[in-house]
This record gives sequence, structure tokens and C-alpha cells, in this order.
Amino acid sequence: MIIILLSGLFLAGASVALVARAVAMPRVRAAETVGQIGAYGFSGHKAEEKAGGSALWGGLDGLATLLGGIVARRLGGLRESELRNELMAAGLYATTPRKFVGYRILALVCTPVAWVYSAATTGFPLTLVLLGSFCAVLAGWTAPLSIVRSRARRRLQRIDYELPELIDLLIVTVEAGLGFSSSLQVAAERLEGPLGDELRLTLQEQRMGLSITEALKNMLGRADTPAMRSFVRSILQGETLGVSIGDIMRTLADEMRKRRRATAEERAQKAPIKILFPLVFLIFPAMFVVLLGPALFSFMDAFGGA
Repeated sequence: MIIILLSGLFLAGASVALVARAVAMPRVRAAETVGQIGAYGFSGHKAEEKAGGSALWGGLDGLATLLGGIVARRLGGLRESELRNELMAAGLYATTPRKFVGYRILALVCTPVAWVYSAATTGFPLTLVLLGSFCAVLAGWTAPLSIVRSRARRRLQRIDYELPELIDLLIVTVEAGLGFSSSLQVAAERLEGPLGDELRLTLQEQRMGLSITEALKNMLGRADTPAMRSFVRSILQGETLGVSIGDIMRTLADEMRKRRRATAEERAQKAPIKILFPLVFLIFPAMFVVLLGPALFSFMDAFGGA
């Protein structure tokens, strides 16, 4: 009876939301367009692939945007800029903060409903169902943001790792006679991954009317890492003081490689401590069973025979 009631409430809420989305379809499309402009007009390869997807994803996106807009109006749009920065750092350029909040609400609702349904069909006790429902609600609300932050952290680490290669390419092209903007264009055509996406987005901002310094500052705002901070600040100081870009890039490349080597050494020194717990709790017990088990059985047989 509880499952039927929850399913009915969920279907009724979904029906009301879909009817409201159908009524507000022009405003939803306008909000998506404005949100795309706010994302600097860059959608990346994944957004282009998703454009030809099924109608189900389009309906989920519209429902998530509607729910996120309602919650944003209730909360006054707090933390929307912070959430946009996190989405930018994760490479989710086409995902607006309101759409992301809407997906968090959907996960908040669907996760406990799925848990209650599965627990009721398998015959779990009521206490376990209630405890699992609380954990499902907590996981449904926190898991999407944790996934975005984890993806942003891995993406920024990859940008830091690939930045010395970008600097080497800029040194070669600048010393060959190209300007700095043309060198960035060549690098953007050759580099793949998140660093290439950031470069193409920076060049697109420049084509839209921003200066190269403003576009670089925006890139630093999207990927605020120590290496990117040193790169952007060195370029800005070189442009301000009139220092040769080639000399700046050579010094910066040496610094980047020393920093990357120091990071690798730091991770290598942390490895023995991290591997200690799997060794003690997983590997050593199995080794003791294999090595000492036969000796222990022999010892017990000898004393038993005596």
C-alpha cells in the first residue's frame, strides 16, 4: 500500500511538472539560450553529441531546468555563481546552475523511491527501510555535487600536467615569428583534452571582442590552478612591462617542470603510507594463512597425537 501511494504521488508530481513545462516552454527555451550565452557560447564535443540525443533527455533537461528555476527563485539565487564556477571547472559548459540543481532535486526524489521499492519487494524490516531511506535521501542530494567536484579536481590536475607542453609549443611558435594570439591559435588546434578546450574557449572570447588579457583572466577564473596562475600572471606582466614572451616562456617552462617533478616526488613519498593499510588488513592476513596455516595444522596434529 505504501509503494502504491508513493508511486502515485511521484507520478502525479511528474504530471504536474510536465504540464507546467509545456505551458512555460517558450520561457524555458529562452532561459536555455541565455544560459548558453552565459557559458560563453561554448558547448564542447559532448554537448554537440548530446544535441542529437533522444527526446527523453530533452524532457529531463527541461524538467530539471524548471525545478531548478523554482528552487532558485525560492532561495534568491544564492551560491549560483559559485556553482557555475564549479561546473566550469568540471568542463560542463552547457549545464546551467539551475539545471544542475534540478537534477539534484530529481536524484533527491528518485533515489529514496527506488530504495523503498526494492526494499519492500525483498522484504526488508521496517527499521532498515527507514534507515536506508535516510541514507538514500542524503546520497541523492550530495552525490551529484560530489561527482562534479571530483571531475573538476581531476580535470584541473590534467590541465596542470599538460601546461608545460603548451608552453613549449608557444616557445617554438613565438620564436618562429608568430604573435602570441597566433601561437595560442596553433596550440588550440594541436592540443586535445581540457587544456585544448580552455584555449579554444579563450580564443572564442577574444573573437567576441575581449582583449587577450581579459580572455586569459577569464581562463584563470575557470581553471584556477597554481600552474595556470603562474602562466597567466607571467603573460600579463610580460605584456605590461614589455618583456620578451619567449624569455618569459622559457623561464616558466623550467619552473613548471620543476613543480611537476616536485609533485611526482611528493606522491611517491605518500605511496608507502597509502599502501600500508591494504598491506596490513588485506594482504598480510592472506599471506599468514597461506604460510602459517600448514605449520599450525602440523603443530596441532603433533600435540594431538602426543
